[in-house]
Amino acid sequence: MSEIRESMSAEELLAAALAEFHPRIALAASFGAEDVVIVDMLMRLEPRARIFTLDTGRLPAETYALVDAIRDRYACRIEVYFPDAPAVEAMVSEHGVNLFYSSVEHRKLCCGVRKVEPLGRALDGLAAWITGLRRDQAVTRTDVAKVEVDRAHGSILKLNPLADWSWEDVWGYIHAHDVPYNALHDQGYPSIGCTPCTRAVKPGEDQRAGRWWWETPETKECGLHLPTAPESGKRGA
Repeated sequence: MSEIRESMSAEELLAAALAEFHPRIALAASFGAEDVVIVDMLMRLEPRARIFTLDTGRLPAETYALVDAIRDRYACRIEVYFPDAPAVEAMVSEHGVNLFYSSVEHRKLCCGVRKVEPLGRALDGLAAWITGLRRDQAVTRTDVAKVEVDRAHGSILKLNPLADWSWEDVWGYIHAHDVPYNALHDQGYPSIGCTPCTRAVKPGEDQRAGRWWWETPETKECGLHLPTAPESGKRGA
């Protein structure tokens, strides 16, 4: 029985997860504010902790600059997974390079090719993975537990150590520990994805309003984070 519990703090959860699963555990980092917090925690606990990222081929220059800054700061290795080139070529040939603007179905197709399929390869052989999901990020994430079973990927554990953190908690940690972060955050981008699918938010908008802004909030997931079951079947275990 796993010793990882929903009631643990973020640091406690990561320490327990590394003790139980390293090296068959990795952080999936898109290098948003939450992810750099977890990177810093992981590197303090285990400098050899695994980190991977999905390079969709359409990321902002600021994201690539941050990846380099993280490598330099922590002397860590970041595993990079790219989409299958023939699949990208076939998709773009049939639907166009900016197909995602035409419909939710085409947007999810693009996310499937550029993100979901590479994620499957990244998770192959792992016993657990870590994300930066938080409950107050979006209406699609209000039920996120810290410890979940990812049935879409062989029922491995999915750990969301910052699930109960606020946006203020995240930035408090970044400033307290001088953690490198994406320069776009200072330009009004609380959530950062691919360049053509991300814009700055307007005053009064929620944190993910700039992601796929032409869609309704209920559809704003890319397929990486499908509904999962809490590890114990309920929160608070």
